Parts: sequence; C-alpha cells; structure tokens
Amino acid sequence: MAEEKKVEKKKVIKPYKPATKFCPRCGARLADHKDRLTCGNCKYMELKKK
Repeated sequence: MAEEKKVEKKKVIKPYKPATKFCPRCGARLADHKDRLTCGNCKYMELKKK
C-alpha cells in the first residue's frame, strides 16, 4: 500500500513592529490592534483616533 506522508505546515512568525508606544502604568510595549492599543500585563487599553 502507498504510504501517507504527513505534511507539516510551518508557522510564519511576523517580526515585531518598532515600539510605537509604551504602557504608562507598567512600561511594557503596547500591542497594536486595528482599533486600539493594549497592554498584556496590566490590561491597559487605549482607543485609536480615526
């Protein structure tokens, strides 16, 4: 019988953008989302202006 080969998909890791802004509470780099900037450490959120 024919052997089935498993094909592994490689994850593409996106490079970080240069730090646009830092959290005023804890100093961590803010994650840049479509409509907001968020901090993963202290849950600080800032909405972007349109």
